[in-house]
Amino acid sequence: MPTPWLPYLIDLYGRERAPEIASRLEAVITAHTGGRSNAAGRTISLSERDALLITYGDQVTAPGEAPLRTLAQVCDERLQGLVSGVHILPFYPWTSDDGFSVVDYRAIDPALGAWEDVRALGRRFRLMFDGVINHISASSAWFQGFLRDEPRYRDYFVVVEGDPDLSPVVRPRALPLLTTFQTAAGEKRVWTTFSADQIDLNAQNPDVLLEIVDVLLGYAAEGADFIRLDAIAYLWKEIGTTCIHLPQTHRVIQLLRAVLDLAAPQVALITETNVPHVDNLSYFGDGHNEAQLVYNFALPPLTLHTLRTGNATALREWAGSLTLPSADVTFFNFLASHDGIGLNPARGILPQADIDALVQQTLAHGGLISTKHNADGSQSPYEMNISYFDALSNPTGSEPLALQAARFMAAQAIMLMIVGMPGIYFHSLFGSRGWSEGVRQTGRNRTINREKLTRDRLEAELEQPGSLRHHVYPAYAALLRARAATPAFHPLGSQRVVDAGAHVFGLWRESPDGAARVLALQNVTAAPQSVAPAELGWRGPARDLITGSAIAAAAMTLAPYQTLWVLA
Repeated sequence: MPTPWLPYLIDLYGRERAPEIASRLEAVITAHTGGRSNAAGRTISLSERDALLITYGDQVTAPGEAPLRTLAQVCDERLQGLVSGVHILPFYPWTSDDGFSVVDYRAIDPALGAWEDVRALGRRFRLMFDGVINHISASSAWFQGFLRDEPRYRDYFVVVEGDPDLSPVVRPRALPLLTTFQTAAGEKRVWTTFSADQIDLNAQNPDVLLEIVDVLLGYAAEGADFIRLDAIAYLWKEIGTTCIHLPQTHRVIQLLRAVLDLAAPQVALITETNVPHVDNLSYFGDGHNEAQLVYNFALPPLTLHTLRTGNATALREWAGSLTLPSADVTFFNFLASHDGIGLNPARGILPQADIDALVQQTLAHGGLISTKHNADGSQSPYEMNISYFDALSNPTGSEPLALQAARFMAAQAIMLMIVGMPGIYFHSLFGSRGWSEGVRQTGRNRTINREKLTRDRLEAELEQPGSLRHHVYPAYAALLRARAATPAFHPLGSQRVVDAGAHVFGLWRESPDGAARVLALQNVTAAPQSVAPAELGWRGPARDLITGSAIAAAAMTLAPYQTLWVLA
């Protein structure tokens, strides 16, 4: 068996230990592959038809039915031809954080269904699984074994002794970094980056790394086409450092990529790193050795800023700066998710005054703000907790619903235009507002954008003329069908930003082979805007991909928040 991971093991664990660890790693791989290399088999494939729905396994429920089956039915009836895949947020047994405190990586939460339900959905849609490998639940068998001082688990977690200086550690949340537990061997302080119920794994222990590899290969065997590495930037801890983006973390990702390239080359890694944009880009590696897709975290706050101000300048300049290290990687574009709208990715792109304005708009629209600890002991906003629809339009305002929906769809169109593969949160596709009552129930800010629905309610609201869902879902479906109609929107294609004025965001999208081109224009204001397509490189005649209408005018006026995709 080839051993491309040996250099990574040497870097991580030293030259003396690496050969023995490599032998054990190969045994894990062989257990999943039977010793056969799959590198000549199916490879990663993306097309303009690829877009993923982001959803909880119990996002939609029906009486007497496993939620995963209900979800599959909704996907079959509403999403065929619109999205190619489904990101099921953690569907494993869990104890907190709505699934991200995993009790057993290898099991399905029985409240959701069974592995067969996941496989059934995977027969019709590509699947993304979460690899929540930075931390595990305090109720997990691994941590319970640690508390009992079982030899196998003594080094599975990061125990801090003495009183070292931890002030350089970058903190994602305003919570204690260490949590004290009483174990059979006495009191121990354990590293808990995100909460006292989410115990950080010790990647410096090769036994932990081998467990992680076994888990991820198991996901590949169960039908995962994409594996999302959750909070991966914090994986490796080294006292005296920031403990974020460490070289060892990148080495672990490179090792995982090398293993999957050999054992399951159909699986793509997606890194989730809610950090400033330049740091985020580092997870592409050299374009061949780390993630095939990286979450485009700067896009949500930048798009919100653009529509708040009616000015596309900052978005245009940022989009024009986007570069990829190879033709084999791309962005995972999204605006909303189960989490809030991160502010850190916008730092260094937007002035602080504009970031502050986003925070104030969120509060004015009924949203909440989560803070993080800074190195100097202060706190600062790191995430806006609000539905993306409400972030754009005040729920208590007097604007017509049709105008609010048009503004929201303008944001979604920008996301679909940018080079990459789209990820669409369930509540965005189906037009949801925030759930303040949920926050009152749980006491957690992020609950505002995590409401679960009954299928009967969802279907009734979708069919109700004039409802928000009735405004949003058909419009979103039309955009997705238009996007899938031309290879110009291929995730691995190219883009060239054009200057269509401050009030219109515009770019050319081109297929990887250069055979298909689209001029995409988006009015980011509530007023009509004139453009001269010829000045942007279009010579006409052409047609609008969204409406199918012919376009022949040398100049045109975009209606408020209108999207125009010109197939040249």
